[in-house]
Amino acid sequence: MDFSLSREEQELKDAFHAFFAQEMKKKPKDMGHIYHNDASFEFHRYMMERLGEKGWIAHTWPKAYGGQDAPIMHQYLFNMVRAEHGAPGIDTFGVEMFAPTLLLAASEEQKQRLLPPIARGEVVYCQGWSEPNAGSDLASVKTSARLDGDHYVINGQKIWNTGGNYADRMFLLARTNPNEPRGKGVSVFTVSMDVPGIEVRPIEYMDGRGEVYNYNEVFLTDVRVPVADRIGPENMGWKITRETMNFERSGVGGFVLAEKMLKQIIEYAKNHKRGGQLLSKSPVIREKIADLWSQLQAASTIATRIAWLQDDGGRSFPPHYASESKVLATEIIQKVNNLAMEVLGPYGQLSNSQYAPIPGVVEQYMMSVGANIYAGSNEIQRNIIAWAGLRLPRFS
Repeated sequence: MDFSLSREEQELKDAFHAFFAQEMKKKPKDMGHIYHNDASFEFHRYMMERLGEKGWIAHTWPKAYGGQDAPIMHQYLFNMVRAEHGAPGIDTFGVEMFAPTLLLAASEEQKQRLLPPIARGEVVYCQGWSEPNAGSDLASVKTSARLDGDHYVINGQKIWNTGGNYADRMFLLARTNPNEPRGKGVSVFTVSMDVPGIEVRPIEYMDGRGEVYNYNEVFLTDVRVPVADRIGPENMGWKITRETMNFERSGVGGFVLAEKMLKQIIEYAKNHKRGGQLLSKSPVIREKIADLWSQLQAASTIATRIAWLQDDGGRSFPPHYASESKVLATEIIQKVNNLAMEVLGPYGQLSNSQYAPIPGVVEQYMMSVGANIYAGSNEIQRNIIAWAGLRLPRFS
């Protein structure tokens, strides 16, 4: 691997920095997560439109579908810079998960119809995967899709759906052959969120902001979806979904955000005392910061390798690489947030206060609790690493 940037890549990275530095001056005063409030989401949609105008949503896609045919490293650099600025504007589910899936598995008609609106920043997606008894064991989904003429009739329940209240469309996994076990007999669909039969109910999280963060359960009752909106062959959805999981787990953004938080901890430790001594002089805190910094550099290398593999060999790549990235990212995020609470002490409990030394630290800490569970639990990821990466035998 070559980690150095070409002149073109450095110029592009500088252009990204300049753009986000200027646009982020326009963010609402109470800007938080994109689902924090209506103003935050409206700014997110504004940024989607601006990025669509720049052609920066779909760097690597073919030009025929709204992309630029650019190298994947351009997308990697964009993701890195955007995370550094904490900028919204990229619909994670539509751009980073569903669109690559379409490029791999959709028909030409579906690509022409579904991809350009995503590239222009005109549509927001949500994900309909997990169910009450099918989270990390996603292959056990029970939501059914029964063929009825030129439509499928879908019935079931999805849970842990993010942003369903704001989304225009959802991509979901449903069972099209109930006689087949687990991963066999399921298919992938895309459905508009405004069709009859879809009900979205918010779930309150431990941070008390379920209504605005939009974690939801979604009920589907006799929802009619055209056959033309099934992605890929019938009953082959599990293979397609496994590819989608790779895209979900391979981003660099998580590492950049963790590094940003760690830098804030370092600055706090340099300027605050405990027991008459600067926190930065504590050998315990110094050792923990050094350990986490080393882990972050190693984790960033993993993410860079995934981008390089995709650039070298296409969008499809061995799943254990993405699983390694997911495990490292989520566990480092938890460690960094735990260290923040330790270093800040009682001040770490302050939220929405002028005395909060690191804004948003309480919310980030509580969100990090579930980091090793969402997007497929880390226990499952370690199994994938063992089976696909180390070629260890599966359980009998």
